[in-house]
Amino acid sequence: MNNIGLKDFWRQTYKTGSPVPLVISIQVCLFVLIYFLDLLFELKIVPQSFLEPIVRRLSLPSNFSAFIAQPWSLITSNFVYVKLLTILFDSLWLYWVGQIFFTFLNKRQFLFVYIASWLLGSVLYVGFGSLIPVSDSVQLMGGSLPLAAVLAAIVTLVPKYELRLLLIGTVKLKLVAIIYFGLEFLALTMTNRPAAISYFAVILFGMGFTYALKSGMDWSTIFQKKQKKPAKMKVVVGNNIPTNRKHRYDLPNQDEIDAILDKISVSGYDSLTNHEKETLFRASNSGDKVDG
Repeated sequence: MNNIGLKDFWRQTYKTGSPVPLVISIQVCLFVLIYFLDLLFELKIVPQSFLEPIVRRLSLPSNFSAFIAQPWSLITSNFVYVKLLTILFDSLWLYWVGQIFFTFLNKRQFLFVYIASWLLGSVLYVGFGSLIPVSDSVQLMGGSLPLAAVLAAIVTLVPKYELRLLLIGTVKLKLVAIIYFGLEFLALTMTNRPAAISYFAVILFGMGFTYALKSGMDWSTIFQKKQKKPAKMKVVVGNNIPTNRKHRYDLPNQDEIDAILDKISVSGYDSLTNHEKETLFRASNSGDKVDG
């Protein structure tokens, strides 16, 4: 029974195609590892604490000279957390926002917004940190930058999307996002000004991605594998003709998708007919190979 439950958990969590559970798992595992090593010090098993040195070496420095000494921090800083409530809040936010994102867009688009905003925010942080005087102890850690970009992208796409919150009732996602952005930006402004600038920039990036998408430009196509040139036409004898490949004329055109997105922005996702929901779903999964 336990074996079956574990297999179901693995399949439902990690084999859905969503990268969100993997990101959360890395963050949680690193958080547990850091504090496990610190526990060894508290129990007098090791002579010194590893908490502060590990966090400092994995977090992103606020100036270029320090960054050169630890370039790996460009990657690791996104997964480093030292406060339980912060990692809990960010993980839940990423899970909920990811669920909404995949309702309308696809995995490639999520990865592009997440990774591109992560790198953009990190580069801006190091750049502005080299210009704005800050303490050497101030560093960037956690995944708040890409989370903000993903949230900004989906709020721009469906500004009237509604959430049902416990004890509060139904509220618009746009309102929740504005409050969230405002509190985060205010906190960063008081403690880490280069991070505040980076935070504002990735929000604009997420919004820009969606505006470009609505105008017919999908920036995430740089992540799309180049399709092989179609093979020369062959004469097939018999009935063994593959039928699992999509023809491009079976897919919704851009005008139809734009009309559906406009309807969502005005009336919300629930206003869509079953046919329109199916059309949007097929469009978000049209990254498969298509026959010309």
